[in-house]
Amino acid sequence: MNIEFIEAIEQLEKEKGISKEVLLEALEASLISAYKKNYGSAQNVAVNIDRDTGEVKVFSKKTVTDDVKDPLLEIDIEEASTLFPTAKIGDVISIEVTPRKFGRIAAQTAKQVVMQRIREAERNIIYEEFSGRETDIVTGVVQRFDKKNIIIDLGKIEVVLPPNEQIPTENYNQGDRIKVYILEVKKTTKGPQITVSRSHPGLVKRLFELEVPEIFEGIVEIKGIAREAGSRTKIAVYSKNENVDPVGSCVGPKGARVQAIVEELKGEKIDIIKWDKNISTFISNSLSPARVLEVAIEENNKIARVKVAENQLSLAIGKEGQNARLAAKLTGWKIDIKSENTRGDESA
Repeated sequence: MNIEFIEAIEQLEKEKGISKEVLLEALEASLISAYKKNYGSAQNVAVNIDRDTGEVKVFSKKTVTDDVKDPLLEIDIEEASTLFPTAKIGDVISIEVTPRKFGRIAAQTAKQVVMQRIREAERNIIYEEFSGRETDIVTGVVQRFDKKNIIIDLGKIEVVLPPNEQIPTENYNQGDRIKVYILEVKKTTKGPQITVSRSHPGLVKRLFELEVPEIFEGIVEIKGIAREAGSRTKIAVYSKNENVDPVGSCVGPKGARVQAIVEELKGEKIDIIKWDKNISTFISNSLSPARVLEVAIEENNKIARVKVAENQLSLAIGKEGQNARLAAKLTGWKIDIKSENTRGDESA
């Protein structure tokens, strides 16, 4: 190795943020292993790389004694004195033992160590970039299928969409561009492992933040989301400005904003609900598209008894109870629904 090697390491430090000193120390440690492997493992050796010239030297470290039992680890006081006149018993001296062909081994080892450190640095950079982006959404391309997992290419890294985070009604094809929600970023020995989701309610939240400027600017606030991925979502919104209609803002001109989100979610139905601090009003709104006649609140039990017209009962309950179930999840209240003409009721 030579001065060009040192210059290359200094350039790496600037470009990749890999410390020159850390890299050289790692290389010295690797060269000790390489020396022992090739020239005898019993010696106590040290490797030094000159920080300016790149010259590599190997030193055998021996303890000065007057009774040598192990010549690989010890040196007689008389011999030591010829090398180091001030040496005394008990001192550890370093004797250069650099093999003639060690430069070739050093070059090969340097390449391996540098490449390993570059990979580690790049993995750390990617980890740092994505660890701060949990709960964000990213766009990627479906790359391949690994058992039931879907591997998505984000350009810098591949991420995993596990089966429990996929939308059951969606079909994924190689080459599809899809948006996913970053669920978890973990540091592993093989680099960062990123798990993403298509079914998490956070995906819907982020899509609305992207499509609706009033949400992004903080004028309209998302108060809650209840989702059955692939089928239906209810989202409660509230405007901090009385002149701004929160539902209208989310729907957009001619429904363009919500339609863009529905298309991204492959046809998932979205009910946009106006949030209200009055819980009776909020529960009534949450059962949209059904029209509610009356809401009776049992505060202690968090039960809402809802009355609807006979022709609105099935709409309020929804197919297989979905509308009532999502309304209950959105509001956090148990909801009992009955028509004005009957005693029978449905609850969620």
